[in-house]
Amino acid sequence: MSTVNPRRWWALVVLAAAQFMVIMDTSIIGVALPEMQRDLGFSQGDLQWVFNAYVIAFGGLLLLGGRLSDLLGARRVFVTGWIILTAGSVVAAAASTAWVEIVGRAVQGVGGALIAPASMTLLMMLFGHNPKELGKALALYGAAAPAGGTAGVFLGGVFTEWASWPWVFIIYIPIGIATLAATGLLPAVAPTRGSVDVLGAAAVTGGLALTVFAVVRAPEVGWGEPETLLELLGAAVLLAGFLLIQKSIRTPLMPLGIWRTPGLGISNLGMTLMGAAWIPMWYFLNLYLQQVLGYGAFESGAALLPMTGLLMIFMTMITARLLGRFGPKPLITAGLFVLAAGMVWLSALEPTGTFAVDVLPASLVAATGMALAYIPLMMSAMAGAPPEQAGLASGIVNTTYQVGSALGLAALTALATSQGADQIGNLPALTDGFSAAFLGAAAVAAAGGLLTLVLMRGKPAASDQDAAASSAESVNA
Repeated sequence: MSTVNPRRWWALVVLAAAQFMVIMDTSIIGVALPEMQRDLGFSQGDLQWVFNAYVIAFGGLLLLGGRLSDLLGARRVFVTGWIILTAGSVVAAAASTAWVEIVGRAVQGVGGALIAPASMTLLMMLFGHNPKELGKALALYGAAAPAGGTAGVFLGGVFTEWASWPWVFIIYIPIGIATLAATGLLPAVAPTRGSVDVLGAAAVTGGLALTVFAVVRAPEVGWGEPETLLELLGAAVLLAGFLLIQKSIRTPLMPLGIWRTPGLGISNLGMTLMGAAWIPMWYFLNLYLQQVLGYGAFESGAALLPMTGLLMIFMTMITARLLGRFGPKPLITAGLFVLAAGMVWLSALEPTGTFAVDVLPASLVAATGMALAYIPLMMSAMAGAPPEQAGLASGIVNTTYQVGSALGLAALTALATSQGADQIGNLPALTDGFSAAFLGAAAVAAAGGLLTLVLMRGKPAASDQDAAASSAESVNA
């Protein structure tokens, strides 16, 4: 029997803080984007790379981060991830050109890809001995994500409005140092013998990056031009090569047999489509508030607080209770359709719109849908995996969310640009472009809801239902 760590709840604080910061890294830049665009010379279409550079590195390397966590020890990888994330923050804060900013963001993503799977491994080590404690720990750890999103939106506005946009990265430096100082609370994990699938990691990350690059450039170059087709073909070759590598080597990053786990495939598809809808909505809503309604950075951040606050409250106080009662399928299906409804509402935005009438109610509807679907999708993806593959299942579902976010943002930016979103200063054209993106996001979310309705099991297995109920009871205890 494993020894219970007496400092496990203090260690959870460190792990939750890490989750908080990794998620905040994706939200804190939102309201700073227009200022960064002006200072660093980003075009309207290329501005998304400030977000996508992080997401591609993060999503593409998550599986490698999980493997390194197993081989080198989770605490060691956690510490290394924080060192890299802090270094990337220094580069991003000091950037004076667009390409340096993109490099800094990519380095931050590499750090996040090490931190996230190591954190989950450490959490399972600390609380896996007690299902009820594990449910409560997972709920608190999960709540750190929307909290980080909320704090990122607010702090991004504060720093950009009253200091300057580099402060959205400078904030990570003292926090990174403090987190490193607290890692003594985490359990030491002995490394294990094995090899690292570097070739597979390079193939999947390169394939994802090239896919996003091709989609971003296609509206300018032309979808049918040889350059675009060659880029997409190269991406397909890299991703196919990744699958062949996983099938042929002894210690793959992603053993293909895990896809026989019940519910894993449809849950990951749902997570991909949710990310492809949610992140572009958040991105374009920021741009609408600042570039059309004329909000400052702080006003824009404050305007998004009700949405992110609702997310945090709903996910921690309501979703877990509903999950324990109804199981994942009804919540996922309803959540994705509600998310789509919020997007359709947002697509009716006008150049002369107002926050109270045009933005607030629609954004709250979208946030409700996200809050209903996110945790059930995560639990559904992990519930059927055997204990020894729980970390891998977690890494896969996080990867698919990040990949969906990057591809969705690339595709919907292309759509928005084709409808006028690149015409800064032309408010009707900008609004038309943003409206097209919201409609596209609505279609993606609705497709996720429909596929879930048709393909997902109607009721979880008994063990899955017990786990959901345990989590719900823990959250509401």
